[in-house]
Amino acid sequence: MGHREDLLEGAKRCLLDKGFARTTARDIVKESGTNLASIGYHYGSKDALLAQAYVSLVEGMSDAFDGDGSAGITAEPGSFERFEQVWSNIIGTMREPGSMWRLSMEIVVMGDRLPELRDHLAAAQREAGRGMIPLLMGGREEDVPEEAVDTLGMFYVTLMTGLIAQWTFDPKTAPGAEQLTEGLRQVFEAVTRK
Repeated sequence: MGHREDLLEGAKRCLLDKGFARTTARDIVKESGTNLASIGYHYGSKDALLAQAYVSLVEGMSDAFDGDGSAGITAEPGSFERFEQVWSNIIGTMREPGSMWRLSMEIVVMGDRLPELRDHLAAAQREAGRGMIPLLMGGREEDVPEEAVDTLGMFYVTLMTGLIAQWTFDPKTAPGAEQLTEGLRQVFEAVTRK
């Protein structure tokens, strides 16, 4: 690996260990075996590097969302069953000890103090919405229209953010996939009755 990759891997380890606020440029350099100048050269700033490291950690979760084998998604796209399977897999990543999702809550709380980080992650959040649509509804990510990203994609991202907050705050009372699916079913039934 070159310095760029070493920095990214070091930043990921620092994020998981210390979070955004407590990670310093020196921590990243120590963890990556690089030097301070390489952060600016390859990423522009420590915050930009941390943002990229966070996005990389989230992207690494996509296999778990798909079910990566043992809990694969088998239900018809767009069905209540598919909704429950996908959210069950997503919630499974929140149950793991030391879940990286606590970093998301740190971003929400600190966003106004880290504008570069916030701006970078806002763009990544939009792409997360684009990726969730085919996961739940079928199809290919590259075929998702921008309007769907702005509506359905953001709906899924909002649901995800709320779940992260609940699972970070109080995992014992946070909803499971069955509860979410039943809630969606009740909304659907109320809307279709009118």
